[in-house]
Amino acid sequence: DAAERALSGVNATAAPATTPRTRRSKSTGGSSSSGRRRGGGRPKGSGTRGTQALELVRAKPGITIPELAEAMEIQQNYLYRVMPDLSEQGLVVKSGRGWHVKE
Repeated sequence: DAAERALSGVNATAAPATTPRTRRSKSTGGSSSSGRRRGGGRPKGSGTRGTQALELVRAKPGITIPELAEAMEIQQNYLYRVMPDLSEQGLVVKSGRGWHVKE
């Protein structure tokens, strides 16, 4: 009954009204599809991996990224992001291929 009343006066043969679609340009800025914002959260290098890497550098001055990766059982490419962040924070310094605690 309610459905019939709701549909009364609707022309079954008429095409539904459509609105023209417009293209949305791709934006190079703005938010990503995942909805995560940049700049929020904890600072780079402040996680447990950064702390663990710093402790290893203290224990073995001159340690290289491959040695750090092996000791931490992680991929080297992760450390190529972590170590420069620790350096920017003034915690470590690179000398040759090895890393040292900044004094």
